[in-house]
Amino acid sequence: MGFHPPQARQFVNHGHVSVNGKRVDIPSYRLRKDDEVTLRDKAKGMIVIQWNNDVLDREAPAWIELADDRLGAKVRDLPIREQIDIPIREQLIVELYSK
Repeated sequence: MGFHPPQARQFVNHGHVSVNGKRVDIPSYRLRKDDEVTLRDKAKGMIVIQWNNDVLDREAPAWIELADDRLGAKVRDLPIREQIDIPIREQLIVELYSK
């Protein structure tokens, strides 16, 4: 689906996302292994969704399986540290919470 984090949060807040067939409106919702994330029918026709799907050619991480229409995904497995390509400095997190 490929949205930027603020844009993705807004879509979830507005109820455009379903997890396992149930509407989700909490951006911090924790996904589990084998959860299916889809866009609701109302959202599939939105121009920004179609543009993201048609124009932007993005690859999904190895732990996510995209649906054939690229408007949904399934969490195959939870990612291991090596599969997360966001630069995270774990030592800073440990230092913060050890105070």
